[in-house]
Amino acid sequence: MFRTLGGGKMGTNGKQAAHPHAITELCDEGSRLYVSALRAGRIARADVGEAPCLMEFALLHPDPDDATWLRPVPPTVALAQRLHPLEREITERRRLSVELADAFEPFMAASAQSAATTHAITVLEGKDRINAALNLATSECHTEVLTVQPGGRRLESNLLKGLERDRPLIERGVRLRTLYQHTARHSPETLAYVERIANGKVEVRTIDELVERLIICDETVAFIPTREDRQVALELRHPGLVRYLIKVFEFMWARAVPLKVGTPYETAPDGITDIQHSIAKLLVEGHVDEAIARRLGMNVRTCRAHIAKLATVLGSGSRAQLGYLIAQSGILEQAQGGQGGSHP
Repeated sequence: MFRTLGGGKMGTNGKQAAHPHAITELCDEGSRLYVSALRAGRIARADVGEAPCLMEFALLHPDPDDATWLRPVPPTVALAQRLHPLEREITERRRLSVELADAFEPFMAASAQSAATTHAITVLEGKDRINAALNLATSECHTEVLTVQPGGRRLESNLLKGLERDRPLIERGVRLRTLYQHTARHSPETLAYVERIANGKVEVRTIDELVERLIICDETVAFIPTREDRQVALELRHPGLVRYLIKVFEFMWARAVPLKVGTPYETAPDGITDIQHSIAKLLVEGHVDEAIARRLGMNVRTCRAHIAKLATVLGSGSRAQLGYLIAQSGILEQAQGGQGGSHP
């Protein structure tokens, strides 16, 4: 009987007999017969007809004195025969890897400087990749995380993801400082999230206007979005850029109001609240209601309600007159003069 391409054997009728396993395996029957042959020193050829793997692995060879018997090849010899081609292939691949390393070595130094510049700014596309990069950065953070979170009410699912990311930081003693807009004070989801992380080194403040989202870890890496849908972000590791963004954060932080101390909606002596002062400033700059609402993290209806109250206080009968009265009243100068003075 001779081994065929399919790993079976040829019977006396010329048809290929079935073999229960591939030619690279040794079946249970083959293992049993091989052990028996090793113990007895030989085995009848007729007994191994159902285990052709013994001959395929060259574990048996014909008895030179009697063709009806087969003698076992010592396992050490059989193993060496199998390992030799593998070791030769490994040696050849190692030689090839050394040659490839030698070939590319001259290019490494030339690319080192440009690589450092390229890796300082990484474009992250898709929320999955953005979140993966954020998770990695926060897992490596040991000192402080600064975050700027513009907008009003937040999705509970996003807050839960943030909680999962922040809890290990708090447990490690990392300081967290977060800036929200004043409108976040009316978001039950945001307030519940803040309450759940309040046990650690956590500080939360609010401010009337924030430009865009920002996350900074350990003065080492910063993340900023590049599109309004936040499907693309930049991972910044350039020390100069990160230091600049930290200064921007600290500038806003100094002018923000602690979440649990005071309220930004208290009415000033002129009858206008802080948030209405912010709306007045944006009105004078020529922004429409939708843009003002977006900048201040509130819906358009709430924004227009504040504009109506502002018009009532100033005695305005039209939108054009309101802008004029704001400019003439001096309330913008008063707001700028008191900004950041009453809060740390």
